Amino acid sequence: MAKKAVDIQRAYYAATADSYDAAHVHVDDEHGFALRFLVAATRHLGIRSILDIGSGTGRGLLTIKANLADVAVLGIEPSPELRRIGHSKSLSEEELIDGDAMNLAFEDSSFDLVCEFGALHHIPNPSKAVAEMLRVSRRAIFISDCNNFGQGSGPVRFFKQIIKAAGLWRAANFIKTGGKGYHISDGDGLGYSYSVFDDYKQIAASCKSVHMLNTVHSGPNLYSSASHVALLGVKRGPG
Repeated sequence: MAKKAVDIQRAYYAATADSYDAAHVHVDDEHGFALRFLVAATRHLGIRSILDIGSGTGRGLLTIKANLADVAVLGIEPSPELRRIGHSKSLSEEELIDGDAMNLAFEDSSFDLVCEFGALHHIPNPSKAVAEMLRVSRRAIFISDCNNFGQGSGPVRFFKQIIKAAGLWRAANFIKTGGKGYHISDGDGLGYSYSVFDDYKQIAASCKSVHMLNTVHSGPNLYSSASHVALLGVKRGPG
């Protein structure tokens, strides 16, 4: 099943690589907002090296390079077709490389900061990927991703939160996806049910402070109303 999901996902990116940016990258979208926050946080924390997992066509890497010329950047992206687009946009083959977010080929604390933008909900075991992000980061991690419990109408969100609170979310998702565990859409390819809040405890256990913000309009309770959330986990502050 896992191999089939990977094959479906890779085929989607291969077929959409040339139109990927037009369909997925917009200056004022949730990840564009999160990137601006990351740039500010990077300056505040004195970050000097960043690893971006699931880099796609290199949007995050290019934004960081354009705004933080003194920061060393590296991105991993398993799709060769998406890497090709990134390389065509001036990223070198040393800056955007192949890699597996669930098994990062780096030593502990190899980068000051490790980040991701919309990649975790495409990974079958996002908690393992987050554990790897925490392992190879020295000072902080940054996540910009979806919160499925804040998506949908008010009644839909409430129902999903009740199911989660009752400990039945995994069973409900199994039924909803026909046992596959994933869903497929024309706009986003293969994805898994995911919320940034799923990994909050793991991140908080490894960080001295955790900061969260909505990256699209929402109410004050991010868990119940924000469809997309950014999280900054800080292991060690400035200096």
